[in-house]
Formats: sequence, structure tokens, C-alpha cells
Amino acid sequence: MKKILLIGCIIGLLAACKTSDDFLDPKTNALTEETVFSDSTRTMAFLFRIYSDVGFSFNKGRWDSHGNTEEATDDAEYRYSGTGQKAVVLYSGTVSPTNFPFFEFWSTPYTNIRRVNLLLQKLPQAPLSAKLKTQMAAEARFLRAWYYHWLLISFGGVPIVKDKVYDITDFINEPRNSYAECVSYLTSELDAAAAQLPTKNEYSEQDYGRITKGACLALKARILLNAASPLFNGGAETQNADLAKIVSNPTYDVAHWQKAADAALAVINSNEYSLYKDNITAPGNGFAQVFLERVNPEYIFFQNRVANRDMEGFYNMPTRGGANNAMPTQNLVDAFPMKNGKAITDATSGYDPKNPYKDRDPRFGYSIVYNESLYYLASANALRPVYTHEGAATDGFTVAGQTTGYYTRKMCDVNISANSSFNANRGWPLLRYAEILLNYAEAINETGKPELAYPKLIELRERAGIEPGSNNLYGLKAGMTKEEMREVIRNERRIELSFEDHRWNDIRRWKIAMAVNNGFNKRMRIIKNGTTYTYEVTESIRRHNFRPEMYLLPIPDSEIRKAPAMQQNPGW
Repeated sequence: MKKILLIGCIIGLLAACKTSDDFLDPKTNALTEETVFSDSTRTMAFLFRIYSDVGFSFNKGRWDSHGNTEEATDDAEYRYSGTGQKAVVLYSGTVSPTNFPFFEFWSTPYTNIRRVNLLLQKLPQAPLSAKLKTQMAAEARFLRAWYYHWLLISFGGVPIVKDKVYDITDFINEPRNSYAECVSYLTSELDAAAAQLPTKNEYSEQDYGRITKGACLALKARILLNAASPLFNGGAETQNADLAKIVSNPTYDVAHWQKAADAALAVINSNEYSLYKDNITAPGNGFAQVFLERVNPEYIFFQNRVANRDMEGFYNMPTRGGANNAMPTQNLVDAFPMKNGKAITDATSGYDPKNPYKDRDPRFGYSIVYNESLYYLASANALRPVYTHEGAATDGFTVAGQTTGYYTRKMCDVNISANSSFNANRGWPLLRYAEILLNYAEAINETGKPELAYPKLIELRERAGIEPGSNNLYGLKAGMTKEEMREVIRNERRIELSFEDHRWNDIRRWKIAMAVNNGFNKRMRIIKNGTTYTYEVTESIRRHNFRPEMYLLPIPDSEIRKAPAMQQNPGW
């Protein structure tokens, strides 16, 4: 078993240090900047405190302990209702600068950016070796870029404070940097950090989980892909030329796509990472297992979680003790192709609407709990069917309710449940190799070279357990145009990365949210008659509302009031 230094330090040294205030507040633990940075252990602990927030966006329980961004999209329905729920504010379109209940979108990144700057300022005086100081500084610079990139995808250009450490008495009134300036700063920081960091294979076993050269390159690839995307590549929702420069690259340039492709290819060509493949145990088993094994060849950057039932507690259906917070929609279910790789809308795919779950892409069964899926039942200490049909006790569909006929299995261990005594050792996937393959395929296709996207999609589909077919294209149409390939890539990304905190950002950066996230999501009503089922697609009970100004979130009004030099986002 790997000895995880990162986890050991976070758990052992930071149990009482959950915020920057209590870490250095003499009223709580008598720690000051001097006492922290004059001690090697405490200096390391300060760095690991910055690490501990890296999954703040991915964290499935970050909104009132039961919310995430998938529930604001066409992929999932939210269990709760009421205007006080944070996800409701987002998907209902009632978000505004003054009604902004998810302040962590803004505050968590900037809190940690300040922590990084303080560490970089104080690190030279710490009693650590020069080599370790160099490595820690590079890790910190990656972390600063990591938190900035979440600001950038949510708000567009933001104030770049560089190495400045603001104190509580400072009046901070910084204007927003242009989007291009932000991208340039982040990519240069990541290049500099990459030059100072080991590769994954150069780290010792006890350092497993720390930031690597590959993580820097992968984050750079994601940032450049976002910058090339329609929302940020000449797609600003404003006629104000000055504001357009702040929120996006002002004019479209295909060169942004080439930069994104080159950055993703650099990760691929490093040969440091690969897809987790196992089609021997069962078709697509590697796709399921990658989320259940913390140590695997696919994870580039992740948040370590030891002995937990995080995902089971959040996603499991009531009979398994879970909160069933994010329930997959029929919209998402229909996105999964058949095991031959063909879309269910293809007349030659073999799809049978009277038996809709038969012979689907194996990723479907590993991502979605559907009627009669097997899942661990604690009272039986064995796998037992989950019944989601109308009238089924506890887990069943109700016409007037918020159930969709499905529950989430993605990242859950089918052999444990939220109410079992078993735990899983896993890492939350923050950057994984599958995303890099998809990033490359998307970017290179947009340069007008769809033929170069095929190998990456085939690699993903082969790992998924899809059948190769007589032409070894795994269900892909030969000779696709750029436009045809674009739709295939977007769909492949949707199913491969479902529930990994991508869909909300993807539908915004592609500027398709107005089309796909306005209206009612689809549910599956299943009616049991004896031993047979009939299937009826029906609408969800709550309407999603997306407005053009929501392509970028509003900067909280309280922040604009404190720093009037910042311009508010378009439409707000």
C-alpha cells in the first residue's frame, strides 16, 4: 500500500486548522506567521492546507451539504426544492449579484491565492533544504494557478494580484485583468512550475499524491481549451469593447485551438499516463475501477480520500442509505450509445425502446442505476436489484415527485453502500488522462483536422468495452466533417466525464446552455404489469431557466462595492 505523505500531513497536522484564520490566529492555537514559518513541520502543514481545498468545486456536498453543479444542468435533477437551496438559484435562473448564495466560487480561490502568496513570501526563511523549498514553491505556484482557473471559467478575467500579500487593513481596489492577460499569466506560471517539479515516476512512494510536472501540463491544456472555446474565443455577450476584453479573447482566432491541441499533446507524448483498461474481468471494467482505486495510471491530479463512503452517501438510493441528491435524467441516459458504439437514434444500432437498457455502452451501467440494476443491500449482505418503477417501495418513481427513474452509480462502489460498514479508498478525479484525450480531440478537430481526433476517441471507446466493429472504428462514422465530429466529441465528453464537475462549464463554454438548459429535463416513468414493463418518457416537475448573462456568473455585489474598480460582468 502506498504511504501517502500528503494525507498523513493533512490529517495529522491540520485537524484543527481548517481556515486561514484559525491556522494563524493566536486566540485559537497561538500560531503566528513567525512560529509557522520558523518550523519545518508547520511550514509543510501550511502548504498542505492549501492542498486541502483543491476539490472545493468537485466536492459533492459543497452546497448546503447536498449540491453540485450537475444538478443545475440537463444531466441531473436536484432532490430538494425551495428558493433557499443553492442549486435551485442556479438552475432556476434567479441568481444575481445580490442573490449569490454560493460565495465559495469567489472566496475559496482568493483565500487560497493569498495563502500561496504568503507561503512564497515566507518560504525563504523556513528551515528546509534548498531543494525542498524549490519544489514547494513550484507546487504552490501550480495551486495558485489551479484556484485562478476556477475564477476564470466562472467569471472571465479577474484581478491578478501576482505575489502581493494583502493584509486585513489594506484597501483593495484592483481592476480586472483582461482575459488574455489572465491566460498568459497562468500558462507562464504553469510552465515555470513544471520546470521545477518531478514527473510522476520521479516522485518517491511517500510523496504519492503531490503535484507533478504532468499536472502542470494538464492544467495548462485545460486552460487553453477553455480559452479557445466559443464563449471565450470572441464570444463575449456584450457590445462594450473594453468589457469584451475582460471576459474573453475579443475576436475569434483558430490559433487558440491549435495552442490547446499542442498543450494536450504534450501531456499525451510525455507517456506518463494511460487509460485504466480492463475488458477481461468485464467489458469496460477499467472505466468503473479507475474511480475506486486511488493509485492508478490515469489520475493526473486528484484529491486523496481514505476509508470513506463519500460518493455512496451522496448518490445512493434510499434503500441503500444514500441521500440520492443528484438523479440522472433521461437526457443523459439517451446520450449513451449502444455497445456497438452507435447512437440510439441510429436505425441500425439495435436499440429497442421496449427494452431500453439492453446492449448499451458498458459505461451506461457503470454510471447509472436503472430499474433492476444490482447494487449492494446491507440487510442482505449481497447484491440485490434496485427497483425504480412506479409503485416500487422507497426507490420507485412518482409522477408528482422529483425522482427521475434513475440513480447515480458513477464513482460509487457497487459492493458497498452508504449504510454499510465498508469503506472505499479513492481519490476524487480532478484531472485525469481521459479528459486530456478529449481535450486534444476537441481542439484538433476545431483546427479543421477531424481525422486526427479519431484515434483518441477510439482509445476511449475501446477502454469502455464498446465493440470494434468490422472497420475497427468502434461505432464511429467514417470520414466525418468537422461539424459532425464536434457533436460526437461533445457527446463522448458528456458520458465519459459525467458527474465529474464538467457539464455546467462545458455547456457554458460551448455556448449551448440556452438550447439545452432551458425547459424541463426528461424522466423515465416505468409501469410494471405482471412481469413486463412499459416505458414512458415524461418531463421533470421543475423548469430550468438559463439567460444569456448566465454564461458568466455575476461577481457578488459585496465584492464590487468593496472594489469599485472592478467592472461587473455583462448583463448583470
